[in-house]
Amino acid sequence: MKKLLLVLSIIFVVLTFAGAIYVIGSKGKVNAGYAVIPMVFALASFAGYRGCKK
Repeated sequence: MKKLLLVLSIIFVVLTFAGAIYVIGSKGKVNAGYAVIPMVFALASFAGYRGCKK
């Protein structure tokens, strides 16, 4: 479970940066949710990882 949460958080961090690059590349014409939603999932999975670690 611990490794799964760590892998998920890494994947969502990569998706967050990809979404941010997409938003910046389109000069703000697309919704910022492309970067924010994966960031929320990354924070949640990283919090779950830290909770399992203890």
